[in-house]
Amino acid sequence: MNDPVRPAAPAAPSALALTPLLVFLALFFGAGMYYTAQGETMGFYQLRAPVAILPALALGAWLAWRRGIAPLETLLAGMGHSNIMLMCLVFLLAGAFAAVSRAVGAVDAVVALGLGALPPALILPGLFLVACFVALSIGTSMGTIAAVVPIALGVADAAGLDGALVLGAVVGGAMFGDNLSVISDTTIATTRSQGCRMRDKFRENFKIALPAALATMALLAVLGDAAPVVAPDAASPWLVLP
Repeated sequence: MNDPVRPAAPAAPSALALTPLLVFLALFFGAGMYYTAQGETMGFYQLRAPVAILPALALGAWLAWRRGIAPLETLLAGMGHSNIMLMCLVFLLAGAFAAVSRAVGAVDAVVALGLGALPPALILPGLFLVACFVALSIGTSMGTIAAVVPIALGVADAAGLDGALVLGAVVGGAMFGDNLSVISDTTIATTRSQGCRMRDKFRENFKIALPAALATMALLAVLGDAAPVVAPDAASPWLVLP
């Protein structure tokens, strides 16, 4: 029976230890800015983070080997940590839930029902709230933007609304909802890595994000023009239930 992996002794501080992190950031953000400059709408999603981290991981393993630390055993111990496994599990299930929700039409139903219940003067704040609700439910801001923006732009064209304000309302609502979502990958990572409870993180985020959200909704209500809006095709309220 193999001996359990023992934690390595604390290494002396060294600027060289930062190079794997710098390599990852250079690859990920460098590729994202390059593809964005080339006109890609999702430039930072062209080179996935798990791919960008591989060279940095190899460099980190080499540095560990040079210091006499068993790189493979250390890597496997980190991968099998309970916090990491829980984050992966929640992320996988949250992604599955988001995909299924979009596939059955739940996101479209939320948008249709939300727009159908809004008075003409509150379309922009309403889009903000709709995007917030979707992101809060499925735990992803980018997924919310991808799902809601096409519908919101169709509404904007039909009603003569400012497209920039409509996009701003959707993006702002998506970020606000994702910030508070309990199944967001960033939420899971922060709570598990810092050892705090979910409700504590939610409460602190709420104190910071809510004033910004209220100010944004007030600005959208003032800057937006009242316009008759034809909501998307009627959807069954049951689709919102998940």
